Amino acid sequence: MKFEQLAQQTGEWMRGNGPESDIVMSSRVRLARNLADFPFIRKCTPQDRSAIAANVRKAFEALPLGEETEYVDVAKLGDLDRQFLMERQLISHELSEAEGARAVVLDPQERFSVMVNEEDHLRLQVMQSGLDLKAAWKRMNDLDDILESKLTYAFTRQLGYLTACPTNVGTGLRISVMLHLPALVATKQIDKVFRAFTKINVAVRGLFGEGSQFMGDLYQVSNQMTLGKSEEQILERVSEVISRLIEYERKAREFLVEESRDDLHDHVSRALGILCTAKKISSEETMHYLSKVRMGVNMGLLESIPIPTVNKLFIQTQPAHLQKLCGHKLDVNARNTERANYLHQHLTDKDKSDPKRN
Repeated sequence: MKFEQLAQQTGEWMRGNGPESDIVMSSRVRLARNLADFPFIRKCTPQDRSAIAANVRKAFEALPLGEETEYVDVAKLGDLDRQFLMERQLISHELSEAEGARAVVLDPQERFSVMVNEEDHLRLQVMQSGLDLKAAWKRMNDLDDILESKLTYAFTRQLGYLTACPTNVGTGLRISVMLHLPALVATKQIDKVFRAFTKINVAVRGLFGEGSQFMGDLYQVSNQMTLGKSEEQILERVSEVISRLIEYERKAREFLVEESRDDLHDHVSRALGILCTAKKISSEETMHYLSKVRMGVNMGLLESIPIPTVNKLFIQTQPAHLQKLCGHKLDVNARNTERANYLHQHLTDKDKSDPKRN
């Protein structure tokens, strides 16, 4: 797989379609699984890690979907390639920075990926654009069943699936929804809302997962525990939380319009103007202004900018993506210049902002 070609595509989670896609960027379902014949990763020898990776690769090669996927040896990738995969949400920071044999199995359309030798032997994840948890769970359940036909998972009747982290024991299921919440941020309600949710075992993370900053008003909301809960119960709980968040964000957007539609229009127009005219711009600034533009488009304040284009720019203006698109490494100063040029090309040329041409 050539990452330079992948960089030009829009992954499943950034397509900008699906239910509630003006607020919900994507739905993601993850499963933690371990192979019965090996210790947990922290107790694995280098030989164990290599054997686990080999077993997973062999399993995929024996499955029909194996012909549609690509096995990527993460241990052999350079820093830039690993950062690129993190920016696309295909691997985690933990997998990128780990040592020894580790890999990721990729679906070319980025509907799913399987990390090998992260915190657990296997971390399966399925991505779906918009709020579509049932569809994501069905795809995940099918993928898990197919893999389990070739691999023996660590499982007991009493506890369920055994995982390295006790909070994942049972179903091993984590449901994560990425939301764009600029109005809650603008009305200074975001902290209060998330403080309330942390009391009911809901985790809130930034764009790139645990420990990452909250950039571009993008937030990942997920369940914290799986033990003692069925898949259906976890799905229902997360769905309830997300429905409330969507309601709060919509009310905040209505408030901003009612308070002063002209001021709001000026605010988002200025953001677009900066993105279209800046000579140099950092990734943090870009995320900040793209967030305002995305809200403006979804609220009907800005025209002629397709949401898929805005979504794509959130990722393609990240450091590793810019360098892949340019075909060579860039220092920070050169990236800031190239990022500004890239934004100009996609936000001021209507033909290039047409998602059908990308």
